[in-house]
Amino acid sequence: MAVRAVNTCSILRSASSPPFCTVRCLPFHFKTSYFRAYSTSKLGFSLPLLYSQRSFIDQGGVRSFSAHSLFDSVMDELRTSRRWRIICATSKIEIPAKGDSLEDRLGKRTIQKGLLLEFKKDSDRVLLAVAQKPDGKKNWMVSDQNGVVSSIKPQQVTYIVPGIEKFDHADIGDFIQKAQDNLDPALLEFAWVELLEKNKLVTTEELAEMIFGSAMPLESYCTHVLLSKDEIYFTVIEAKGSCSMYGARPTNQVEELLHRKLMKEASEKELQEFVQLLKSAKSMPMDAKPPKSTWLGEEKIRRKIESLELYAIDACKSDDQKKTAGLILKTMGLAKTASSAVYLLIDIGYFPVHVNLELLKLGIHTDHSEVVTEAAKSLLEESSDPDEHNRNDLTHLKVYAIDVDEADELDDALSATRLQDGRIKILIHVADPTRFLDPGNIVDRAAMKRGTSVFLPTITYPMFPEILAMEGMSLKQGENCNAVTVSVVLHFDGSVAEVSVENSVIKPTYMLTHESASELLHLDLAEEVELKLLSEAATLRLQWRCQQGAIDAANLETRIKVANPEDPEPLINLYVENQADPTMRLVSEMMILCGEAIATYGSRNSIPLPYRGQPQSDIDMSAFAHLPEGPVRSSALVKIMRAAEMDFRNPIRHGVLGIPGYVQFTSPIRRYIDLLAHYQVKAFLRGETLPFTPGQLEGMASIINMNTRVARRLSNISLRYWIIEYLRRQPKSRKYHALVLKFIKDRNAAIMLTEVGFQASVWVSTAQVGDEVWVLVEEAHPRDDIIYLKEILFCVEQTQFQLNDDGFMETEQDEKFFIHTAKISNVLEIMATVFAQAMHAPFSMGLIDNAGGRNL
Repeated sequence: MAVRAVNTCSILRSASSPPFCTVRCLPFHFKTSYFRAYSTSKLGFSLPLLYSQRSFIDQGGVRSFSAHSLFDSVMDELRTSRRWRIICATSKIEIPAKGDSLEDRLGKRTIQKGLLLEFKKDSDRVLLAVAQKPDGKKNWMVSDQNGVVSSIKPQQVTYIVPGIEKFDHADIGDFIQKAQDNLDPALLEFAWVELLEKNKLVTTEELAEMIFGSAMPLESYCTHVLLSKDEIYFTVIEAKGSCSMYGARPTNQVEELLHRKLMKEASEKELQEFVQLLKSAKSMPMDAKPPKSTWLGEEKIRRKIESLELYAIDACKSDDQKKTAGLILKTMGLAKTASSAVYLLIDIGYFPVHVNLELLKLGIHTDHSEVVTEAAKSLLEESSDPDEHNRNDLTHLKVYAIDVDEADELDDALSATRLQDGRIKILIHVADPTRFLDPGNIVDRAAMKRGTSVFLPTITYPMFPEILAMEGMSLKQGENCNAVTVSVVLHFDGSVAEVSVENSVIKPTYMLTHESASELLHLDLAEEVELKLLSEAATLRLQWRCQQGAIDAANLETRIKVANPEDPEPLINLYVENQADPTMRLVSEMMILCGEAIATYGSRNSIPLPYRGQPQSDIDMSAFAHLPEGPVRSSALVKIMRAAEMDFRNPIRHGVLGIPGYVQFTSPIRRYIDLLAHYQVKAFLRGETLPFTPGQLEGMASIINMNTRVARRLSNISLRYWIIEYLRRQPKSRKYHALVLKFIKDRNAAIMLTEVGFQASVWVSTAQVGDEVWVLVEEAHPRDDIIYLKEILFCVEQTQFQLNDDGFMETEQDEKFFIHTAKISNVLEIMATVFAQAMHAPFSMGLIDNAGGRNL
């Protein structure tokens, strides 16, 4: 009866052995007839180890034994055989002491023709090859395991297999296969114990003799491979060329390395499980992917998904997070880039398709905390109006609130009346949020940290909790609303004659969009005389400001509202507003007038305020007269404007607006800098000590302005993303009208797409700023902020035209342009007609790519 134990684990310990160490038993044969144990080599040969006098008890002629007694017997045999084998191997190879040199032990190994060697192909690959012939003084031509002949340097050689003089490179594959079949890292464990006890150093061949019982070429190479992959038991003590001498690592070091290995293996297993989750989620349909919350429940999954998220926005907080994300991407077969992480998180449903990465990067506060929200509710329910008995009742006035149609809260409204002397009196009614607030309370502090409401195409993040902003602070149509009213009487030339500020109660009559206000003005209704007065005042003000050196930089302004932004293909509503539109002018002029009036009021009453100014630029407007009004001229003017400045004691001239001073005051629900001015003015009206000194205002303004710049950057980037996404969805054949704003280099021009209010660059055939061109969108990639445009030229395929009897113009191909032509006298008129018809009949025209005459 024979019993064979393979890859059995046991704890071996002797008086001279190191602390407990898990090792694997070597393969062996145990024969019951005479109890002779053979150590069977991994490579197919057997060595006799010992004779044992053990016997088993016969019961009724049947030889039997218990599992326990068999195990004890086997282990005793193993312990004895291991010591006997090591003694035999040691006596055979005579392992020298540590002091012997490597050169004495191995002699000098040189590359010769026919030798089998291992060399480093590159940083990741090691190959076996046969030396063919010298290549120069030091290099050698070798034929590797893949049949590739190449030249290698001596320093690339990592091992020369001993005992082989003429090896056929065709046999390399079989040699490698035999070696792979016999590699068992557990073989090194036994040798480590013995060498540690004896404090000996060994070469590769000596170690092969110990663990395989032979130092033949295959055994030596297997030992070399085991050692080169070993990170636990042995370390190189001395090396010369491709030869190395190895020593056993100390016990405590091995224990630490084993612990690290186990941790690494556990980590790798955890990583593979996580990758399988990713692959599973990635393969699911978009509407069936797991919700974000499922990735955040289990701690080990949450850590990995958060590492990926931070990697996607370049915000990893530690090297471990970066390493974890990189390993995940590598295991998924993806490039280790932020973009790869973004698309992976989108593919598994963790990020929506149109995730706002900039919002995540900037770390802008979105939702208000529960504490702030509860405090806001308390203010709404419990606060009283401290100015209740000092408010002027203006509910008899007709009040117009004009804003964009998607405005969530309204800060301001307008009234106008004509005085008996013919002058116009303007009343700007501004919401009064300070009736709910005290400087420094919890809601005020939260608003200051934000600095401003954040307006994105997909959502608005209000400066105040929505319940307070909408239900308490905002102006509402048809309801009595508390306000701060700034009254201004204008001279006939549009300059400011009188200014007053008071607490008031108003009742907004109309809540108008710019479009509806424009229609109302156009109807010229007698009952809407107040709106006409506001328009008249706006015209007077613009004329007066321009006389004072104001720069008219009216431009196109794009607004986008995205419905259901979490959907892969949400609805995009795009609006382009011309700031030169009469109602846009009306509102902007009234806001500028209010800012000038508050600066005047503050100056007269020595109230420290956040006065804003802009140094007068020495601009010769005649130098820009040749440019068309609108986007082209505005773009040229904006480039030479100087940065704004602030003062907190006295007004400073705002040269661009053409006024002596300016204070932002009309948006206290949306901008904290406006709220600061309200705190100061309201305290003055009550006769109280002003809450802030000029120095305090300056410190607060610096923080507020910084947060405002961040919010503005986020808004601009988000708007650009959605414009590019809008363009991506349009038909490829759609043509866009554009204006050349400036030339960047040669014919590469910055242009304005007038239909979407978007600036981009394109190579154009024209050479003049202000010229009109037509472009196609060739590619649009919003996630990468990339858009490729191509100018198109309209031309006719044929140059011969004629009029038929019906008065239609035809080409030789009988392509008809359905425009009646009474008389065409020359070629220029023909081309003008063709161009006009192209707007309506593109099927009859050729679209030519100006980059190479390619017919589109």
